[in-house]
Amino acid sequence: MNPTLVILAVGLSPALIGAHTPNLQRLVRRGGQRSLDTVMPAVTCTVQSTLVTGLMPSGHGAVANGWYFRDLAEVWLWRQSNRLIGGEKIWEAAKARDRDFSCAKMFWWYNMYSSADWSATPRPMYPADGRKIPDHYAHPYNLHDELDAKLGRFPLFKFWGPLTDISSSAWIAQSTLHVIETRNPTLTLTYLPHLDYNLQRLGPDLEHPRVQQDLEELDAVCGTLIDAATASGRSVIVVSEYGITPVSDAVHINRALREAGMIAVRPEEFGREILDPGASAAFAVADHQIAHVYVNDPGRLGEVRALLERLDGVEKILDADGKRAAGLDHPRSGELVAISRADRWFSYYYWLDDARAPDFARTVDIHRKPGYDPVELFVDPEIRFPMLATGWRLAKRKLGLRSLLDVISLKATTLVKGSHGRLTDAADHGPLVISSRADLLPAGAVEATGFKQLVLDHLFS
Repeated sequence: MNPTLVILAVGLSPALIGAHTPNLQRLVRRGGQRSLDTVMPAVTCTVQSTLVTGLMPSGHGAVANGWYFRDLAEVWLWRQSNRLIGGEKIWEAAKARDRDFSCAKMFWWYNMYSSADWSATPRPMYPADGRKIPDHYAHPYNLHDELDAKLGRFPLFKFWGPLTDISSSAWIAQSTLHVIETRNPTLTLTYLPHLDYNLQRLGPDLEHPRVQQDLEELDAVCGTLIDAATASGRSVIVVSEYGITPVSDAVHINRALREAGMIAVRPEEFGREILDPGASAAFAVADHQIAHVYVNDPGRLGEVRALLERLDGVEKILDADGKRAAGLDHPRSGELVAISRADRWFSYYYWLDDARAPDFARTVDIHRKPGYDPVELFVDPEIRFPMLATGWRLAKRKLGLRSLLDVISLKATTLVKGSHGRLTDAADHGPLVISSRADLLPAGAVEATGFKQLVLDHLFS
């Protein structure tokens, strides 16, 4: 067996490889680079599941970063159990070929209760007093304490939200190196999300100084991993899930359905409204540039489709045949799947008056919101002194007082300058694969469904 390190560098595309990525360029020269023909939706949970199983979403079941759980009548995003994902994983196929094979899966998604030998994933603590305390889940349990002792607590608030920076990717990289040094896995999978943040905030603008800095920071972290892998005799693969495209504003798909009388809400205290998906005739689970539209009333399917086709910013609607052609024909998918234009993305907003928005709408809360919210990357621009406002709220929490970190805007969808989910029009702006083993790369693009076999070829060639 040939030990191999796979680095998943989120948002990296051929157009971003250049003067600001000398370590990655060196790896390209040593080996080779190809485009990745990814799957739709081109979002984290879907693409990662395809990469590790070789299956389309119709086979593994991760039809987006979340979906409507019909039996619960609830929307859930960012679940973490590996048992949600069907199909044989890379490490399971490798273990079947050689019982001495071992795998470390560091911060790839669906990492809880995985059959990998070692794993870690973000997992905050939620005490009964309402706080969210940064933490991670690791298997075996003793790995958690080892990583905390060596690296300090996982920087969760730098992993997602307005404060995101390189520190979360650097922590993950160091945790990966620790596992390589102490466990020596045959296959190591690591996840570096750094580029995702400012490419969504600022768009994929190579002229922007902050984007250039992000590329340099990511490249430095990749360089450390590549050098360590090379020194220990490992092959190296770098892969990305999707490319980021410039966008100008959101499509408020649920507001359109609400205005048509299809969405039901449950009133709560202070006039707030909570989406009631089980009672709605139709609603959408928005996820970047795609939206699964669940139609509980089959008699209104044609009406819903006609409404969505008229909606400004919608490029295409997939029905049963369209889902089948896209590999999205799975029971978890919506009856319809909406795809935005390249320059737009879907908001989850379902209220028509911001005064009635739920309290979590103004916070970073990826689990309560019934859809993805990239505005969580920004502090509300209407807050005059954002650091003071955030600090005061955190101080009240430390004093034991209940306080919402309500610093996210409800009016700032135009701040988002980059998105993904829809397949990119140009391969140069889409995802990629770089390998130190040029002899194992195909002549053309790597199919996402073929990535599993590509990794097995690196391990057993």
